[in-house]
Amino acid sequence: MEKETCTFSYCQRPEIVEVETDLLIIGGGMSACGTAFEATRWANPKGIKITMVDKAATERSGAVAMGLSAINTYCGENDPADYVKYVRNDLMGITREDLVYDLGRHVDDSVHLFEEWGLPIWKQGDDGFSLDGFQAKDAGKAMLKDGGKPVRSGKWQIMINGESYKVIVAEAAKKALEINRQATGVAQNHFERVFIVKLYHDANDPKRVAAAAGFSVRENKIYLFKAKAICLGAGGAVNVFRPRSVKEGQGRAWYPVWNSGSGYALGMQAGAELTMMENRFVPARFKDGYGPVGAWFLFFKAKATDSNGEDYCTNPEYVEDAKKKYGKYVDALGTAIRNHLMMRAMKDGKGPILMRTHEAMQAINATFKEKLGEKEGAKKVKHLEAEAWEDFLDMCIGQAGLWACKNIEPDKSPSEIMPTEPYLLGSHAGCAGFWCSGPDDLGAPKEWSWGYNRMSTVPGLFMMGDIVGASGHKFSSGSHAEGRIAGKNAIAFILDHPDYKPAIKQTADEIAGELYIPYETFEKNKVATTDPFINPNYIRPHMLQARLQKIADEYFGGISTWYMTSKTMLDEGLKQLEMLKEDSQKMAASNLHELMRCWENFHRILSVEAHARHILFREESRYPGYYYRGDFDLIDDNNWKVFVNSKYDAENNTWELKKVPYVQLVD
Repeated sequence: MEKETCTFSYCQRPEIVEVETDLLIIGGGMSACGTAFEATRWANPKGIKITMVDKAATERSGAVAMGLSAINTYCGENDPADYVKYVRNDLMGITREDLVYDLGRHVDDSVHLFEEWGLPIWKQGDDGFSLDGFQAKDAGKAMLKDGGKPVRSGKWQIMINGESYKVIVAEAAKKALEINRQATGVAQNHFERVFIVKLYHDANDPKRVAAAAGFSVRENKIYLFKAKAICLGAGGAVNVFRPRSVKEGQGRAWYPVWNSGSGYALGMQAGAELTMMENRFVPARFKDGYGPVGAWFLFFKAKATDSNGEDYCTNPEYVEDAKKKYGKYVDALGTAIRNHLMMRAMKDGKGPILMRTHEAMQAINATFKEKLGEKEGAKKVKHLEAEAWEDFLDMCIGQAGLWACKNIEPDKSPSEIMPTEPYLLGSHAGCAGFWCSGPDDLGAPKEWSWGYNRMSTVPGLFMMGDIVGASGHKFSSGSHAEGRIAGKNAIAFILDHPDYKPAIKQTADEIAGELYIPYETFEKNKVATTDPFINPNYIRPHMLQARLQKIADEYFGGISTWYMTSKTMLDEGLKQLEMLKEDSQKMAASNLHELMRCWENFHRILSVEAHARHILFREESRYPGYYYRGDFDLIDDNNWKVFVNSKYDAENNTWELKKVPYVQLVD
């Protein structure tokens, strides 16, 4: 197929803005905000310039954009070693324990900062009942750093009033960037609504990256950022698999729809080594609305059952059958295994699966009235019901709307829950991402640390948040803490290489031409048909995404096959994906929004290809409930209790995969 080129013969030539900086932060979510905050502390005294570039507006960027009702990682009185055990159990026995422990010993400091910046955190009242964040403040309860007792919804989770969570964290990051501007004298170091498309290798040292290029999604501008080090926090991937919600509901998903695998694709094309990309997350969520279930399970103590009222997780037949295939991992009853047992009940015709929200609220009502009396108990329950609704208004407003349109009152009737389509991520209950250097003081193998914490195998390219591999269960607070770790080490890297000056082979005009190919393709060919959406010479981004989702869903273990795949299925899917990758060169964009969608699709293609190739390489079903290999439906610790790592050669479009020994550090 002839590769399209852009000479700006048909589309308008963009303005090219070149920015030279020292540390470039790509992304605007929790990890990127952590990097901006921490890096400036070390950069300002040395006159080091820091620049953040975000596809969105940072105040509402990333997975915490809509808000959150809990911080899922706060150690407090718990030992970081126990945190490692928790993560290891939930990720089926394989995790980078040095990275997880390192996160556990640092995360609380970020949470203390959030509260200091104004985040309301629930506290335990003198009567043993919960006070929300505002009540706790009015009651004069101590802050966490001063010994305040949080309200826990689980061993690692604490409740918050989180509708402005991201705004609060972003404000601190933006203030830090402002102080850096003052310290270095630059005119601008925070770029919003700029989508980074590609990283570029250094002209004199091809092992490292020296620049990133992207375009404004609001103006006709190309941006070229040259930097001495890059912290990449562009997030995981959603909408690579066909979602359960279709047509007008397709924009509804559990994971944020703007996370298009850019974090993975940018690092892969730069040559960074991946790990555990076979892992994916399939959360059980309220059906159709994708509303969160965690607070209902952990805080409100609601039970999920099959339609007969049976707890499917205790069904002897299901548990015994699972143990035959998946062994000791069933005992831990982690997220993947709970999914597996739920789906077993559904396949037996015992659906729908119901979250018994009404029974949980009735039990709380009875308990409160017994302890406090009729009047005070009713008052407490009313406030708690308001918090239950806020749980959704914070995180998933669509769920509250769906309940209303279906005449469901969660305090009076149960609601369906359902496993979603798969997502690729490394901060929640998943661990897909890059192989990164860890700390050197925890007794990990020497080859796990190469000088700078959270640096990828590409010198000067640091990872954080969703794209750090083999280290899940960071959640929002952990992502922020990991961004701080990466930022501090990136500054150290810059200081250790004072003579480095980034340079690239490509000219700014060549880069602009590469990024604007979809624009040129559309303008060149749009007159060939009367309907610009149907054209033999190009494919519009929504069409290509539909093909991508169909391939991933049907061959790589999506919802249509109950997450089941096999070697023959994967081989066929990869064959079709290769053709789709070729056709992606013919994507066309009629405006800046579509141009963004075109490149997002390309990033998704690379992300899901890595995912499929890893599943193909690992000949077992390491994550039942997330995916199954029909030809190897078992967990094989003798041969596969290892990390699976890969490297993509973008120039030759080839892959190398290998096993890396797993080492347990915490008994």
